[in-house]
Amino acid sequence: MKKLLFLIAVLFPLISFSQDEQTLKNEISKLKDDNVDLNHRLDQLQKMVDDGLWYNKLADYAFIDKVFMYGPPPAKVKNPTAMGAKNPVKFWSYVFIPKNIDLSKKYPLLVLPHGGVHADFTTYHTHIIREMMAQGYIVVAPEYRGSTGYGKGFYEQIDYGGLENDDCDASRQYMIENYDFVDKDRVGIIGWSHGGMIALMSIFNNPNAYKCAFAGVPVSDLIARMGYSTEDYREDFSADFHLGKTAHEDVNLYRQRSPAWNADKLQTPLLIHTNTNDDDVYVLEVEHLIQALKAEGKKFEYEIFKDIPGGHSFDRIDSKTAKEIRVKIYKFLAQYLNPPKPIKSLEEINKAAYLPLK
Repeated sequence: MKKLLFLIAVLFPLISFSQDEQTLKNEISKLKDDNVDLNHRLDQLQKMVDDGLWYNKLADYAFIDKVFMYGPPPAKVKNPTAMGAKNPVKFWSYVFIPKNIDLSKKYPLLVLPHGGVHADFTTYHTHIIREMMAQGYIVVAPEYRGSTGYGKGFYEQIDYGGLENDDCDASRQYMIENYDFVDKDRVGIIGWSHGGMIALMSIFNNPNAYKCAFAGVPVSDLIARMGYSTEDYREDFSADFHLGKTAHEDVNLYRQRSPAWNADKLQTPLLIHTNTNDDDVYVLEVEHLIQALKAEGKKFEYEIFKDIPGGHSFDRIDSKTAKEIRVKIYKFLAQYLNPPKPIKSLEEINKAAYLPLK
């Protein structure tokens, strides 16, 4: 009896501690889940605020709309036999139309996918959109699957380097089908960073849809990228709702989604820009793409800028140098898209930023 009492005296605190430890772990897990949900709610709130800013910043220049459309069904479905499991993914796209256009005429279209593994299209692009409006471009900016600001479910629909490209092409098709003044034969695609990767994969996969493309500091080689990125970044890609595997586990999956490994598909006029001090998409990635295109005997244009201030954003900020570089981009696009009022100088780009449309 004494031994039994001794054992109870010794073991009871341990059992109690074990139970308290498990309770604490459960509480921590719940708090983490609540924090994830809160972050998504904050993203949605931020999105609503920024949407209002578009009208504040651009109402004098453009008709602004946000339209609801659909792309392919999800890449991953937990229960593919369930009713509705393979329905198309619905998403939003921003539409910008210059206020001074003649609706009886046809105008070129630019598809502008945003950057970021998980990000969204924001008023960060205000001056760029104004510059495009001044030239007479219609612009569609798709919030493809995985974009932030639309809740956890949409965030986890991400299909990086895959069906997100199809969402962007769905936005192109939507514009052609729904706006009579969009010229289906004058469509270009332009993007930076991950948006540059989407621009590249779009012309590789659907070359007849686009007359030209610009890819700025584009994510180009996911295998190399996984090598120099942080562990947290790599873990994002290997999450169950993301690619689901590391590059080490399935190198072909990462190769299939990397522009540098698809260079043989290029048929579309292309301009590529990169910057040697880019601390996000290292120049070595873009150099892999450039070398691959040259090895395939492809004709394209590119420029490797040397330590331009701004790093990853060197040609998207509002410095004089950045605007001069954007003039180069617009001159390239104009060769193939023939906008009504192409920007050809720094003076014209400055007018586009601050003076009303004529």
